[in-house]
Amino acid sequence: MLLSEIGTFDGFNVADLFAGTGALGLEALSRGAAHVIFVEDAPPALTALRSNITRFSAESHCTVLPRRAPALPQATAPVHLAFLDAPYEKGLTGPTLSALMKQGWLAPGALVSAEIAAEESLPVEALETLRDRRYGKARILLFRHAA
Repeated sequence: MLLSEIGTFDGFNVADLFAGTGALGLEALSRGAAHVIFVEDAPPALTALRSNITRFSAESHCTVLPRRAPALPQATAPVHLAFLDAPYEKGLTGPTLSALMKQGWLAPGALVSAEIAAEESLPVEALETLRDRRYGKARILLFRHAA
């Protein structure tokens, strides 16, 4: 869905929130992203994430923030693309979207891909909805940051 929307990740700065093992961010790197910031707080996932970054020799293109995604610090540089794949029905996606905007993480025109439970509601402010699709128990939304 993302590649059909933007065509390429070349040169993008990417945020992979609720990163888990880092699959989404590492895929973005393999498709031309310049840098990925991974945000994850679960110790087992952090171990797997760091191992995967090393396995793909991607250390110089990655930053790992071991913290809860809704508690983002002020951004040092905005990202062009953010992935959010929070645990379903935990109420984490909305606060994380708000933190991305309030803490300066999103560049003008940045894309945000969020996966939530199919029936879950998501309050969205200051983002333009580009896609909203359901796939079984999942709902994938694609937003553009207008600011």
